[in-house]
Amino acid sequence: MAATLILEPAGGCHWDEPVHIAVRGLAPEQPVTLRASLRDEKGALFQAHARYRADAREPGPYPGIVDLFGLGGGLLEYRASLLAGKGFAVMALAYYGYDDLPRSLETVHLEYFEEAVNYLLHHPEVKGPGIGLLGNSKGGELCLAISSFLKGITAAVIINGSVAVVGASIHYKDETLPPVGIMRDRIKVTKDGIKDVVEALKSPLEDQKSFIPVEKSDTTFLFLVGQDDHNWKSEFYANEASKRLQAHGKEKPQIICYPEAGHYIEPPYWPLCRAALHILAGGPIVYGGEPRAHARAQLDVWEQLQTFFHKYLGGES
Repeated sequence: MAATLILEPAGGCHWDEPVHIAVRGLAPEQPVTLRASLRDEKGALFQAHARYRADAREPGPYPGIVDLFGLGGGLLEYRASLLAGKGFAVMALAYYGYDDLPRSLETVHLEYFEEAVNYLLHHPEVKGPGIGLLGNSKGGELCLAISSFLKGITAAVIINGSVAVVGASIHYKDETLPPVGIMRDRIKVTKDGIKDVVEALKSPLEDQKSFIPVEKSDTTFLFLVGQDDHNWKSEFYANEASKRLQAHGKEKPQIICYPEAGHYIEPPYWPLCRAALHILAGGPIVYGGEPRAHARAQLDVWEQLQTFFHKYLGGES
């Protein structure tokens, strides 16, 4: 992030009035030199400089978050890094396709995620008593499953996630959730030859065994939904999760919908991914999104999830 100089009052002031100078966007304890110059009416040049060091970040402990991405696999750390700069202790967690983890995703064992959750819960730099989960796409689905079966999850943000198990069965101890059925005859192809799979998954209302039992969870949820998501029906899934939670006397989750936003909602200023390779589809698929609306959604989503986590994990807003 580029550093920004803030000078107040911006419109100038008299010599006997104070001037406030601040620099935003610096790393903790980053050295910085501020320089000023002025040439008077006779052409004489006056110069000054001062060296400073950015404030150290407030000492911990910090609100803890596990960050999960989608079916692309591997370890993605950029979102966790950005959130760490906002006062969170974030674990970017790979779950396949990285190091000694499985190369493909056929079965998900929640015991693996339980180990990560317990690690954060007992870390001296993590503020308890619970932690948060952040996930988009498949990562959002996993956040719902983790919240439903594991303890210690206070808050979870689901970005375009599924309330149905997709692609790989989920296991925890003696329980198994099978994946929802795929109806390949419902896959369409655009004029550009790219698959549109938004209608391909069976409804979890028909395939009840694949419905993640969110009613078991005591987590507070925030669903962030792109209404032009063509990966799957994110808005439908968020609403069905909300109905099931309320039917079992649980807190109604917050759902924020973004018209014309697509599937991959990233941090601000990330380029729109309208189509890309999808492992389950065996080729590129349409992800949806109108560039301007999607960009606006990314700005708001970034603020919403930080506010939510600060509120429910006890951080500073």
